[in-house]
Amino acid sequence: MSPKPLRLLPVLRPSSIDDIVALVNLSNMVSKQIKIAARGHGHSLQGQAMAPGGVVIEMRALGGENDGRIVVCPEEMYVDAGGEKFWIEVLHETLKYGLAPRSWTDYLYLTVGGTLSNAGLSGQAFLHGPQISNVFELDVITGKGEKVTCSENYNSDLFFAVLGGLGQFGIITRARIAIEAAPDMVKWVRLIYTDFVAFTEDQERLISREGKEKKGFQYVEGSILMDQSLISNWRSSFFTGKDLVRIGALAAEYGPLYCLEGSIYYNLATSSSIDEEMESVIEELNFVKGFVFTNDVSYFSFLNRVHDGELKLRSEGLWDVPHPWLNIFVPKSRISDINEGVFKGILKNKDPMGPILIYPMNKNKWDERMSAVVPDEEIFYSIGLLRSGIRNLQYLQDQNMEILSFCDKRGIRYKQYLPHYTSQEDWKKHFGSTKWDIFVKMKLKYDPRAVLSPGQRIFTSSLVAHVFE
Repeated sequence: MSPKPLRLLPVLRPSSIDDIVALVNLSNMVSKQIKIAARGHGHSLQGQAMAPGGVVIEMRALGGENDGRIVVCPEEMYVDAGGEKFWIEVLHETLKYGLAPRSWTDYLYLTVGGTLSNAGLSGQAFLHGPQISNVFELDVITGKGEKVTCSENYNSDLFFAVLGGLGQFGIITRARIAIEAAPDMVKWVRLIYTDFVAFTEDQERLISREGKEKKGFQYVEGSILMDQSLISNWRSSFFTGKDLVRIGALAAEYGPLYCLEGSIYYNLATSSSIDEEMESVIEELNFVKGFVFTNDVSYFSFLNRVHDGELKLRSEGLWDVPHPWLNIFVPKSRISDINEGVFKGILKNKDPMGPILIYPMNKNKWDERMSAVVPDEEIFYSIGLLRSGIRNLQYLQDQNMEILSFCDKRGIRYKQYLPHYTSQEDWKKHFGSTKWDIFVKMKLKYDPRAVLSPGQRIFTSSLVAHVFE
């Protein structure tokens, strides 16, 4: 039997916005629409940036160095950035003016359009909200091929739908993003805990300090340190070899450890008081005494910290491998169930094959009008199992399903971040009935033929027939 011929899927490398408009218009003109997916840096999960049988738009082809697609406006404190631009490129350009966006992702080699289609999270989200809460205006190409400028004040339904909208309503070609004065330096601290309750209570205390006279952290994250992963985890490069030996001994005695990570931004002119300021913040926290680890780094190096881990993994051939990540938002009231059932139960203090992040956020920093969904509690946690499928890929995928099944059986009302579902009922459950109705209404208005982002599997052919009848 002769082998089946390879099926080549088309890719559009646009030289202008009009090339994208022409493709979308063509899809709407033909009897059988052409499915279209916009691809940034290819970090979407479960093939969500793919278009089976359709066309993938390589958004990075739009721009080039010094192409004028990043424009900083210091007078009005915003930056206009093309949707294809990496956040690292936005940072480079804004720092020329001593400015920077307020809210970030941990990894900066992601596109503006990509993160804004989800939410955009990092340790600043408790203070400034996710990246989607820091956008003034968008240029969007809708599923009908229309170029629309939108904001809170004009075409607002499209503006709120697109932010966190998983690419379902339009392709972001420009975003106007809030910026602020950039500090010179960052005082970066990691504190080790053996007690999960003390760890979470301290995190919650830190994200609730806003408006108080006493200063606090501008960045709060956390992670789980498993005994067998301390050396292999690239995030461990923060610690010295002696530090790792001490932390490893603690983990051998207590099992999983909890690492609270915080930062204070400062300028060189005020550097003489930064140690005192840091001490005033951590003196009321309940970490294991003697397990305080600090670094002073430039603001740029701090924001670009994951890139160092990337370079390490690339050098070992461990970057370009499958990444069966699982990201969920968990209500504060159920976070102890996750510790007992997942961290100590399902994972069993074994090498998780990648970082496990856990940190709280304030719901009041999220705009309910946007498409992104979060749990219905004022404080909720972001849990990220950022694992690499170097080996046992199926095992990790099965373990992810076991974790979700555990949450379902325990009645934990979590929300997936970077969600993946295969049925209409699951998508309805994800959005909730009210938000789902709005989501469908916006799809009908701005992409009635369900051309955009088929890889999300939200509006499959059977679902289109049911919803759009």
